[in-house]
Amino acid sequence: MLHLSHLSHVYGNGTKALDDASLDIPKGMFGLLGPNGAGKSTLMRCIATLQTPDAGSIRFGDIDVLREPEKLRATLGYLPQDFGVYPRVSAYDLLDHLAVLKGIADRGERRDTVDSLLVQVNLWEVRKKAVAGFSGGMRQRFGVAQALIGNPSLVIMDEPTAGLDPEERNRFNNLLAKIGESVVVILSTHIVDDVADLCPRMAIISAGRIVQTGVPQDLVRELQGRVWRRAVEASSLARYQAEMNVISNRLRAGQTVIHVLADEAPEAGFEAVEGGLEDLYFSTLSRARPTTSGAAR
Repeated sequence: MLHLSHLSHVYGNGTKALDDASLDIPKGMFGLLGPNGAGKSTLMRCIATLQTPDAGSIRFGDIDVLREPEKLRATLGYLPQDFGVYPRVSAYDLLDHLAVLKGIADRGERRDTVDSLLVQVNLWEVRKKAVAGFSGGMRQRFGVAQALIGNPSLVIMDEPTAGLDPEERNRFNNLLAKIGESVVVILSTHIVDDVADLCPRMAIISAGRIVQTGVPQDLVRELQGRVWRRAVEASSLARYQAEMNVISNRLRAGQTVIHVLADEAPEAGFEAVEGGLEDLYFSTLSRARPTTSGAAR
């Protein structure tokens, strides 16, 4: 169990990235969902001991993470939002080098580890190819391989599917699902479908605050009978937004389609729709924004 208690962090320019954030994360896949600038990456860096929050505490099992960061690092796997690679170095050699840095000194043990990981992430056939020449999806799968060196008990994935095409994203998500069967895996993302597909538990972060937690299906169930949809003229969107609780709008087949949260049909022409995780996400952000306006990213 990872326990985060009352974390706050303000950058030197006055940006409030975390605002009294508390969260309990059990074993398995856990989705941290939030828009860009919500504080997800700051929270991930604090958990990964890459920066220290101004206030609060972090515990992973018996480890006090802020006081004993080296103990957490020994059992941590981390895939950051962006990671660089050495040019002209093969996937095999780079993973071998990273295993040395992780503390696997025995050459035989290291060989077994590297071979196993490259097979697990489906990169064995391209092990002699330079990682710098990999596609986005291949590079992300290599990132998972390096994060799994040493059999970590806590794995952090920060925006791992951003920029991947649908086929690579599905392949990557299948890999994450297998990993999440036995360890704590935090999936930090702004992509709602990733959380819906993978995570039995989730939290939503907005302006540095944890504003919703729970089981996705249970949270979505609370919206049933309260989500209404209608296609409207783009020129009238502002009126609907002013008069109703419009939680989302998007162009579909040339029309502007809005979703409104209400206990009954807002007016004639609206149809009831089954609420989904995206509706929960947008409605939660809609509620959070008025009370968090002015808080920094």
